[in-house]
Amino acid sequence: MNVMPKNPEPVTIKKYANRRLYNTGTSTYVTLEDLAVMVKEGEDFVVFDAKTGEEITRSVLTQIIFEQENKGTNLLPINFLRQIIRFYGDSIQMIVPRYLEASIDLFTKDQGKLREHMTKAFGTGGFNPMEDMVRRNMEMFERAFTMFLPFAQKNAAEAEQGGEGGEDIDDLKRQMSEMQKRLDRIADKSGSKN
Repeated sequence: MNVMPKNPEPVTIKKYANRRLYNTGTSTYVTLEDLAVMVKEGEDFVVFDAKTGEEITRSVLTQIIFEQENKGTNLLPINFLRQIIRFYGDSIQMIVPRYLEASIDLFTKDQGKLREHMTKAFGTGGFNPMEDMVRRNMEMFERAFTMFLPFAQKNAAEAEQGGEGGEDIDDLKRQMSEMQKRLDRIADKSGSKN
């Protein structure tokens, strides 16, 4: 389902205090379900609070996901949701959105191949394409981590050899401290440019 946006300009949706949503493109009131259909059809939209003018697209899209999950279409695993909550306020919080975007882009690009492989796999009982995709996503995440955590490769090698280095608490604290220092330097550099 590789959906391309229909219009180059996103449709404006206004959300009123009574929680009603108004599609300015069609001059009609719409529901969250209508917006979900628009997303599935590749129609882009932006949602604004009618009173304040604040853009609230993210919260409306999150609301759509919440509604879908409540209907019993559980797409997001519980462990994933817990991990996302853990990332809020964490020092690596800034790389999580980029990683998730890259992962979903990769998934979307490989979607046709994945469907084909899954069709073949269900006949043979295997599920290798999904495992391959998860493995690739984990490799990408580990590469992103190594940019901020230079000791990750050393610890991975020690852990593979059965050493204690990968699980040593003091070593992890030292690595986190080093990562925080790097992030602080990056923040200082970007702050001084503004």
